[in-house]
Amino acid sequence: MTAKDLINIYISFFEKRGHKRISNSPLVPENDPTTLFTSAGMQPLIPYLLGEKHPAGTRLVNVQNSFRAQDIDEVGDSRHTTFFRMLGNWSLGDYFKKEEIPWLWEFLIEELGLPKEKLYVTVFSGDEDAKVYFDKESYDIWSDVLMRQSSLVDPQKRIFRAGSDKNWWSRSGVPKNMPVGEIGGPDTEVYYRFDDKDIKHDKNCRGDNPVDCECGKFLEIANSVFISYKKESNGTFSHLPHKNVDFGGGLERLLAAVEDTPDIFKTSLLTPVIKAIEQTSGKSYENFTKEMRIVADHLVASLFIASEGVIPSNKEHGYILRRLLRRAFDNFELLEGEDLSYVLEEIAKEYSQTDEVLKERYEQIKNVILEEEQKYSKAKKIATDYIIKKYGNAEDSAAPVREIKAEDAYILYSTHGLSPTQIKSLGFTFDDKKFVGLMEEHRKLSRTASVGMFKGGLADHSQLTVMGHTATHLLHQALRDVLGDKVHQTGSNITNERIRFDFNFDKLLTPEELTRVEGIVNAKIKENLRVHFEIMPLEKAKKIGAIGLFDEKYAKDVKVYFIGGPVNPSAASGQPRTNWYSVEFCGGPHVEFTGTLKKFKIIKQENLGKGQKRIYSKVNSQV
Repeated sequence: MTAKDLINIYISFFEKRGHKRISNSPLVPENDPTTLFTSAGMQPLIPYLLGEKHPAGTRLVNVQNSFRAQDIDEVGDSRHTTFFRMLGNWSLGDYFKKEEIPWLWEFLIEELGLPKEKLYVTVFSGDEDAKVYFDKESYDIWSDVLMRQSSLVDPQKRIFRAGSDKNWWSRSGVPKNMPVGEIGGPDTEVYYRFDDKDIKHDKNCRGDNPVDCECGKFLEIANSVFISYKKESNGTFSHLPHKNVDFGGGLERLLAAVEDTPDIFKTSLLTPVIKAIEQTSGKSYENFTKEMRIVADHLVASLFIASEGVIPSNKEHGYILRRLLRRAFDNFELLEGEDLSYVLEEIAKEYSQTDEVLKERYEQIKNVILEEEQKYSKAKKIATDYIIKKYGNAEDSAAPVREIKAEDAYILYSTHGLSPTQIKSLGFTFDDKKFVGLMEEHRKLSRTASVGMFKGGLADHSQLTVMGHTATHLLHQALRDVLGDKVHQTGSNITNERIRFDFNFDKLLTPEELTRVEGIVNAKIKENLRVHFEIMPLEKAKKIGAIGLFDEKYAKDVKVYFIGGPVNPSAASGQPRTNWYSVEFCGGPHVEFTGTLKKFKIIKQENLGKGQKRIYSKVNSQV
């Protein structure tokens, strides 16, 4: 079974049960200032889990490309990767535990053919402090499912309880950390047991209990979250009137279970990549396991990040891409690899079977990576020359390692992009404690701007951010009013502090044009136009004249926001879009009336090059 086969089986299984397939959201999310990358399948669906109506209905299914920067340092063991595909199905106030749990078991046993005697389950044991209790309902449903399947599967030996640190989900973590109004709930997880004799059990492994085992014997392959609680002002939890299901299953881990290999890098998906690394390095995976895992994972992740137009840099997305690539380069050098392009080609070949973008943009992606390889080589030479200039030639010293000041090490880090490990690999050592102190000082200066960027996707729906969403629609149309209908949005980012809006145009706006755009937006705010949405077929939305992100992938039914004009879009019959001021594809959320924005102010504009411009603006109390 290939990765593509597994995806198709999963999607088909849930489509037969009334689910609509939704598209894979971008790996670099739009309009979510709290995270750099999409890190889970549920992340783009937060508005709908919170109550927004989804265009595709209440039963959804997809496969989502995901990346978790916090796992970079974990890569090297048998089961962690930074990039992965997450299979997901959701119920938005539709079905719940009694449907989800049997379906999950059926998919794993009947569709994937996993042996039932190798599967173990965990359920929520409760949290006394938060007064949310043992998930007996899930336990009983699992008990019934297991007993009906086979007498070989004893529920008492297959279902385990775990606390809120393992079997509870909310955007803020455990119940005590959840703010008032936050939603969350217990989850149930399924683990696959490997019987590989080479697995060395650690001191916490307790036989056949997956809860505390971290040795690799048990691999979590599926997780169903039952979002059923809301935190109240007195610290207690109330039951939600409409309960949601959020299932996530890592494709790479499910494939490892199907192929019964505890090492993800030995699955049919990653084995060709590992073999390519072996061939170009002349080394064996058995002798250089960790190095090859790092090279494989980091290059896979880098190809996908670069496919979204990210360029290596010292900031945000570019910093993560640079960190991945340079760590991959270091390990490839340790392996004495000769041809990085050969490995990149193998990755693109394997992964383009499910993600054609890697084939379509391969030359562009490859050039980005190989250019960074050259820059890194140059940076290391500059770093060495800088140290020699300050401390003298290393050949003048008998010591194999040169000690340098932490301040100089920090310059190599902040200016030339070398990590502490990379600096040390050049033969330099320094005061680690002082270096960390310098890093912390820098972080304090930039913390306000970057707070929350690495949390993993907690989409911001505060009032100022919601107002920002509506302001982008007004700004978009105002730009078209002033510059013409060929102008379209190419990106945006909205925070509590400001609005960033990218669009296509061949030159910077004149001061007069900026004043006109700002004036139009403020006029529409003063008119206090009504804002509402309708869900309609894509073709109807296009006929009306709805606009949106230039390269957005839309489903059969779409959500369209209208500003001004009649409440019912059907009233437009034969008069596309002229009945409203703004008509745009958008997931929301938005204010109900433009007057809520109070005032709009353009702060500055920037030239992004290649016919791309950017405007920064503010609304309401931001101004």
